[in-house]
Amino acid sequence: MRSYQVYRNIRKGAVIWGLPISLFALLMASVICSLLVIIFSFSLLTVLGLFLWNGGLFVGLVKWRQSNRSFQLGTPFPKNINNKQVKILHYVDY
Repeated sequence: MRSYQVYRNIRKGAVIWGLPISLFALLMASVICSLLVIIFSFSLLTVLGLFLWNGGLFVGLVKWRQSNRSFQLGTPFPKNINNKQVKILHYVDY
């Protein structure tokens, strides 16, 4: 009888080829664009250059993902939290 391990890292997020979904989508967009360029150009140097570009992009994204340096513009949580309702129309001044 076959036994299966329990998947306990469900909060880490989905990973395809070692990349999260957003970076994998970026890689696939690059691959699709490079395939379009390869279809409409018949140069061996273009094919080799795009092959190296996609390979380098994949390696770069994996290294960037493993370095744990995320691109974040601001703080993830606000400094002050209140539960006052935000109303667009103010009929009465509080």
